[in-house]
Amino acid sequence: MSEITPIEFKVFAKYIFDISGISLREGKEYLVETRLSPLLEKYGCVSFSELYYKAKRDKELEKEIIDSISTNETFFFRDVTPFELLQYKILPDLIDKRSAAAGTGSKIPIRILSVGCATGQEVYSIVFVIRELGLGTDNYDIRVLGVDISNAAVSKASYGVYSEFELSRGLTKEQIERYFIKINDSSWKIKDEYRWLASFETCNILDPSTRPGTFDIIFCRNVGIYFTPVDRIKLYEKIYDMLEPDGYLIIGSTESLTYDTDRFIPKKYIRTIFYQPTPEKEQPPGTIKSLTATTGIG
Repeated sequence: MSEITPIEFKVFAKYIFDISGISLREGKEYLVETRLSPLLEKYGCVSFSELYYKAKRDKELEKEIIDSISTNETFFFRDVTPFELLQYKILPDLIDKRSAAAGTGSKIPIRILSVGCATGQEVYSIVFVIRELGLGTDNYDIRVLGVDISNAAVSKASYGVYSEFELSRGLTKEQIERYFIKINDSSWKIKDEYRWLASFETCNILDPSTRPGTFDIIFCRNVGIYFTPVDRIKLYEKIYDMLEPDGYLIIGSTESLTYDTDRFIPKKYIRTIFYQPTPEKEQPPGTIKSLTATTGIG
């Protein structure tokens, strides 16, 4: 595997930040080496400098670099507790509120967004919870959307086909047989009754022009950790704008909003923390933590 020089890493880190918003700090050289080395061979490059200059002229190579750097480890029902929270607390509470607001005979809307959905395991885990609660299209208008910056990840998520190894990470044998159809000796495809509840889009969530819609529940787990403090502020400000006033935000178990935004109130259910928007009467519109206080910029 080729080694990246300190100068090459500095140039690549800035380039990757410019095209994706992903911040690679010093010490992440190994990540660039392991994830981009296959592209060196594919494009006949003898150094990372040569790969960089080719990428500047080739949009397809640029997309492949984004795919390689942004692909993160994921599996079904990762960390478990957020999905227990969804099943036993958030969805029942949301349905109660939406049922009271909906007119007689009207379908109850449920809008859920997964930011940084990768290859779709989180989105389909959400769908499985919805179906386990018996929620269907007769009484509910359900939309579960996954967004990711990687074209390759979104394509795989949309296809809904996984290897036995991928399914074994988080699913029991009974769940695999309930949710998937075996299509060959090593692959399973999600059943249509679950697949049609989910949709996927490629987008950079930090792009000001990107607005997937308004949602009741937003999963944004282990996404902010890849951004600079300034971009995390932008991320959570955008999520605030996309979330219903009584909506729910779920972030990673090791993450916190303390230093990034005052827009949300933390709440606890058993072992899990979730967030809801700060009431407007307590938080004036457009207010975020100052950049000076959170990043030292001033």
